[in-house]
Amino acid sequence: MRPGRDNIAAPDLPSGLAWIGTEPESMPALTAGGPALVHFVEYAQLNSVRTLPYLAEWRRRYREAGLSVIAVQAPRFPFAAEPENVAAALRDLLVEIPVAIDADHELWSAYGCEGWPSLFLWSLGGSLAWAHFGEGEYRATEEAIQAELREIDALRELPEPMAPLRPTDGPGARVMAPTPEYFPGGSWERPWVAGADGEDLALDYQAGGAYATVEGDGELEVEIDGEWTTAPAGPAPGLRTLAEHPSHEAHSLVLRPTAGTKIWSLSFAAGVP
Repeated sequence: MRPGRDNIAAPDLPSGLAWIGTEPESMPALTAGGPALVHFVEYAQLNSVRTLPYLAEWRRRYREAGLSVIAVQAPRFPFAAEPENVAAALRDLLVEIPVAIDADHELWSAYGCEGWPSLFLWSLGGSLAWAHFGEGEYRATEEAIQAELREIDALRELPEPMAPLRPTDGPGARVMAPTPEYFPGGSWERPWVAGADGEDLALDYQAGGAYATVEGDGELEVEIDGEWTTAPAGPAPGLRTLAEHPSHEAHSLVLRPTAGTKIWSLSFAAGVP
């Protein structure tokens, strides 16, 4: 969305943040040479992870034209504030942009974030040009990036916006709402621990895919409609894919982790009809 006024200035980067990758000098320095995209994520949260390939491609496409891209890891889960866990997850997700770890949510609060992910595009000079909360609006976001770059060089040739990476991502795509996120420990603040809270988790869901936020070593035995597979739970805590489907479908899930494994969340992706 476009901001309601054109004089919203970018909050500066707090001192003392841990960074994975090269730490920018400041937001004024970052926006002195062109627009800057600041993307708040949680690497172990489904909606955040699904946006990261777009972020990486926009950086690749527009870096030479003047776009700067940084991400802010605003942890939802305790393990996601640890730099070694963040670094390992970013490697697995092939994320190469600089990422700040906003462990105390200082920058999150300064930006007024409303959830994961939250995206802000700052123009040359540091005024807010575009913001978006949640998944989606990928083409509109890229068009906003291009508009800012054309303010710098109107004659520069820019590519066509990216094609949607998933059927659910296109403008006007018809999608079905998935089963709501499930916190088996009773809330997002407490995990379900295999062995202490039971041997397995079972539920029915309707979605385009099922995912678990997992902490611990060992393995996950996963049953979808009676068919069993095995996946590693670790070594680093994060999001694990349990099943992905070509459309919105109904399935039965049983998850049987190694004793001691923590299951923080079961989340489900939207699918096309």
